[in-house]
Amino acid sequence: MRKNEFENEIKVLNDIQYKVTQENATERPFTGEYDDFYEKGIYVDIVSGEPLFVSTDKYDAGCGWPSFSKPINQASIVEEVDDSLAIRRIEVRSQNADSHLGHVFNDGLEELGGLRYCINSAALRFVPLEEMDAKGYGEYKELVK
Repeated sequence: MRKNEFENEIKVLNDIQYKVTQENATERPFTGEYDDFYEKGIYVDIVSGEPLFVSTDKYDAGCGWPSFSKPINQASIVEEVDDSLAIRRIEVRSQNADSHLGHVFNDGLEELGGLRYCINSAALRFVPLEEMDAKGYGEYKELVK
């Protein structure tokens, strides 16, 4: 695990951010900051700042959490089997900070690849398109349409 590298960042998380990213909790549906949010930019891991999702790939799945058709880079996430409920799910974690992000399901929009990355808002920080250069994410601007 690489969490020790991000000890200072973890210390400044609020209660729900900590519970979601460090204790594998799930925020209540329709309560997250980014559920009904559609500005242009990218979503990064709230702990490490690692780029995870682009607004272009975000859609309203009606499930109560931000949904994305794919990550920016498949290598930036780790998928693990989650048997914590009665049904088997695939958990999504960030590669660098090992933050719990949410789950991926195969019930997404077929025209977008069929996957639905159902992600907790509390695990994300949004970087608006107009701030991407200044915050070091300029290389991802071409992904935002």
